[in-house]
Amino acid sequence: MNSSIRIGAIGSLVLTVILLINLSWVQVFHEDEYARHPRNSRNYIEAKQIERGQISAGGQVLAQSLVDDQGFYQRSYPNMPFSFAPVVGYLSDRYGVAGLEAGFNADLNGETRATGSRFLRTTEKRVGDSLELTLDPQTQAAAYEQLESRGYEGAVVALRPSTGEVLAMASNPSYDPNAVANPDGAAAEAAWESITSNPGNPLLNHASQEQLPPGSIFKIITTAAGLQNGYTPDSPLTADSSITLPGTEVQLTNYGGQTCGGGGSASLRQAFTLSCNTAFVQMATELGDGPMRDAATAFGVGAQYDLGLPNAAGSLGELEDLAAVGMSAIGQRDVTMTALQAAVMAATVANEGRRMEPQVVSRVVGPNMKTLREFRPRQAAEAITPDVAEQLTELMRSSERNTYGYNGNNYASKTGTAEHGEGLAPHTWYVAFDPDKDVAVAVVVKNGGGLGEGATGGQVSAPIGRTVLSTAPRAGEEQGGN
Repeated sequence: MNSSIRIGAIGSLVLTVILLINLSWVQVFHEDEYARHPRNSRNYIEAKQIERGQISAGGQVLAQSLVDDQGFYQRSYPNMPFSFAPVVGYLSDRYGVAGLEAGFNADLNGETRATGSRFLRTTEKRVGDSLELTLDPQTQAAAYEQLESRGYEGAVVALRPSTGEVLAMASNPSYDPNAVANPDGAAAEAAWESITSNPGNPLLNHASQEQLPPGSIFKIITTAAGLQNGYTPDSPLTADSSITLPGTEVQLTNYGGQTCGGGGSASLRQAFTLSCNTAFVQMATELGDGPMRDAATAFGVGAQYDLGLPNAAGSLGELEDLAAVGMSAIGQRDVTMTALQAAVMAATVANEGRRMEPQVVSRVVGPNMKTLREFRPRQAAEAITPDVAEQLTELMRSSERNTYGYNGNNYASKTGTAEHGEGLAPHTWYVAFDPDKDVAVAVVVKNGGGLGEGATGGQVSAPIGRTVLSTAPRAGEEQGGN
């Protein structure tokens, strides 16, 4: 009997010690992780007692907190909620927090100015700081409308090459954050079910998170690698309709099986203007994997940015042999980019080869309207020399005018049509910049926009990009909305 009691007492003691160790491990070493986890509903009960800061852009309030008849603050999204949802995000009692609401949560709920131990949570009422965004409401509205009105799935990003300020970051399909944040639990649950069952994944910020094969817009990077390593716009390259990948029997062809300007030989300028695959395969395989990888890295492929928003890195993929180099040179095989990275690529050319870090928050403002933190342009890399950037600009301008003529603008552009599966319509791309406005844009429309396997970037994505370029304000113009 005494033996049984002794064993039970020892077992109880051991369990108590394990429990104390576990509690200490959680409370001391992981308290912050669990307390701030997006799914911790206690955070949102506390948040209801805080006058959370606003999020605004160009004078338009995009997110605000209003007090209800019970004295709790409820989050609402009063202006252009579908246009801005993938960027602004939502704050929900049931489904957590997303977008800038998550990335700048500590600012918005006033925690960055709160006092006291991090182990003790204060019930003292506090007022959050507000965010002012770099986004221009008119440009954002135009970008989203261009996608949504056509029923396209994809993304648009516009930014200032000289500073990295993002003017538009549109994503479709989108969603209404008011429905997710609805305090009526049944209504919020129905909205959540509808949104999460959409195969287009509206909750994903397609502009910054979705990595897709870029197709021929990647030839900007391939050309930069060539120009940095001894090639010139007049360098002769193959104009044949097909080329055999080194070390294989695989034939890679031009679009539609056409020759490049009549066959035989073509200059790099002609090859870029006409987007001839075979010429770029030849140049890339002559260069080898080193210059290709260096150029891709310099332009930001594989980079992520501190935006307060989730953003994917993209990838050049493994370049294990020259056949892989050749296929990657035209933006196929394992190459992936986001629309944000594509816009940064075009902006880098426009900014004389300097790659700026993109930014979507202009400043953080306290309740007393005092600026607490402010955006400052930051250079990420000098991707190419100004001379190479000038040559690339002329090549992109030649590409634009070959397709659209002059039309009174000074646009420089490149289109892309990216294969991503047998029998599937291609993803279509357009990147461009207007040096007169200091604006660059990238557009991707997934799966050919419903136009089938013959869809092209010039046909599907370019009209959207050109509309956004014409809508965006010149540098120095005041932002504003309708």
